[in-house]
Amino acid sequence: MGYMPLQRRQRRWLVCSLLLAISGMLLLSACGGQGAGSQAQAASATMTPIDWKQVDQAMGKAGVPQPGGVYRYSLPRTDLKVTLQGVPLKAGFALGGYVAFLPMGNAAMAMGDLVLTEDEINPVLSELEQGGIQQTALHNHLLFETPHVMYLHIGGQGDPIQLARAIHAALLLTKTPLMAPASSQTSPLDLDTTQLDAIVGYHGKANNGVYQYGIPRAETITDGGMVIPPAMGVATAINFQSTGHGNAAITGDFTLIAKEVPLVLRTLREQGIEITALHSHMLNDSPHLFFVHFWANEHAIKLAHGLRAALDQTNSAKAST
Repeated sequence: MGYMPLQRRQRRWLVCSLLLAISGMLLLSACGGQGAGSQAQAASATMTPIDWKQVDQAMGKAGVPQPGGVYRYSLPRTDLKVTLQGVPLKAGFALGGYVAFLPMGNAAMAMGDLVLTEDEINPVLSELEQGGIQQTALHNHLLFETPHVMYLHIGGQGDPIQLARAIHAALLLTKTPLMAPASSQTSPLDLDTTQLDAIVGYHGKANNGVYQYGIPRAETITDGGMVIPPAMGVATAINFQSTGHGNAAITGDFTLIAKEVPLVLRTLREQGIEITALHSHMLNDSPHLFFVHFWANEHAIKLAHGLRAALDQTNSAKAST
């Protein structure tokens, strides 16, 4: 081999070094990709669907699948006889607690709203603490009702059966009925629901004498980085209960972001609808949501127009056809 000038040798050495470095990076990347793929396949292989029958047994009642993969338990306080301004409140109108589960692989996120009497609050809080269930809000939804009721919002993550057992243990400290009612009789609506739908702009559903709307927001809601479907409790809720002669009592809550709160408050008051509460239900939601609760008892069509005016101030999802 003949003599090679120094500069040429340096250039050749540099090229060889670069080629070796690139080859090493490609090899490491391939090995790492195979490892990650193997880990993902192993995780997928060990992931099994949640057995909701076992969760039902732990909760003490049957739940119902909802859109978005949510599994939800209704907890209406049919044991309570609550009146407000002379109106007997149906359980589905203002006394409807719930617990909802959202699968997270083999685990689940739980969210809920428990309707409690004043003497039930602290025993339930203590039991939930012992069971590892977080309490995220405690407040009223109504004003001047008799007897007074409060609403405890809860959350948790983990084994859905363990979560259900902890919540069930707390519910046993209340008089919340866990068994399905013996009779399936339904109460008549006595409302022009076709006209209500046309005004509100969404399709409601009848629930034992109450006409209910669930109106999701247009943007995605997350909690702790996880997408929260509307059925978990982040949709605007509007309930109509007939009070006779074309009149209806209304209640529910508008699900709002911060900039919408003053607009909806002003609009509801301009429409003669009372504000009964303003608060949040969750701690780590994004965007952070506020809930405006309301009440009125007037002609149903007039109230529907007022509610529609308030909805126009929100970023609600468009109604499905």
